[in-house]
Amino acid sequence: MRRLIALAALLCAFASHAQAPALVDGILTQLARHAQVRAAFTQSRENPALAQPQVSHGDLLFVVGRGMLWHTRNPFDDNLVLTTDGTSRLDAQGKLERVRDGNRGVSQVSAMLQSLLAGQSTEAMRQFSVTAEGSPERWTLRFVPRQARMARVLAGITLKGDAFLQSIEVDLANGERTHITFSDTRDAGPLTLLEAKVLGVP
Repeated sequence: MRRLIALAALLCAFASHAQAPALVDGILTQLARHAQVRAAFTQSRENPALAQPQVSHGDLLFVVGRGMLWHTRNPFDDNLVLTTDGTSRLDAQGKLERVRDGNRGVSQVSAMLQSLLAGQSTEAMRQFSVTAEGSPERWTLRFVPRQARMARVLAGITLKGDAFLQSIEVDLANGERTHITFSDTRDAGPLTLLEAKVLGVP
């Protein structure tokens, strides 16, 4: 799950180089209005080898310049803190433990989302062909890998949204698909003491 979340977030960072630059600029302007965001998520993973999709639910908090809390509530409870310094797991006592699972992409999730909200670009965009459709009020961004090596793993990613990012769909070359939808997306409001502490917010 975390690997696919990281992959989808990685694509977000590349939006400022997409086709239809005026539309992309409008999308980035919309998203940049919200420096602290909360949302609920539903993640469904479909695999040809599985009889039923694997579904999980939870919520997230994103703070530009600080990082993200990704809280899976079911079918299991897991709290991840993602910042530019890496990925940590938050336990029931409020203590952080660094996650060292060799997944470099996971540790970059927060930084990549911050790049999107800040309207910044990265050299990695050269790896993807991007199309943009719609308007800043209702938009779709599609990412397809340019390099054959990446295309052997990733078929494409589709992002949809309005004032907020509303869904991410990750299609792998082996037929596996992960669809993440966000609901009750809103400006975060005041952070709890624990949230501020783990994200380093003064």
